[in-house]
Amino acid sequence: RYPQWRDPTLMPVYDELVVTGAWWDYVDEIASRCIGPLLRAYTADIVPLMRNWSTDPDRWRRRVSIICQLGSKDAVDLELLRDTIEANISAQDFFLRKAIGWALRQHSRVDPAWVRAFVDSHPELSPLSKREALKHL
Repeated sequence: RYPQWRDPTLMPVYDELVVTGAWWDYVDEIASRCIGPLLRAYTADIVPLMRNWSTDPDRWRRRVSIICQLGSKDAVDLELLRDTIEANISAQDFFLRKAIGWALRQHSRVDPAWVRAFVDSHPELSPLSKREALKHL
């Protein structure tokens, strides 16, 4: 809704919502419906921020950085996807592990070979992330 008013100046608002909302159901909606479209429309502005969020101490920012491209289909920035996953690949947090698997599974609908190669080249992926990533392959 109201895409003409959505631009990178909203990121501080979304950031506040992510940090204060701090639960998966709330954060996932912000990632996919708010930040994802901004990422696709303003790539140069949002990609650096997602890279920063991928290593942030706050797990919800990190989760958003991983799943913000869920709706991107063939427009996924593979470098960003790889970087955000690799930044969190050793995380013990369930919500981050699940996000990694979800992001990979979603991308497998567009590029299954890339996802298989990624999983094969990252044996350190948690069993949960791997299972989720390969669920439909």
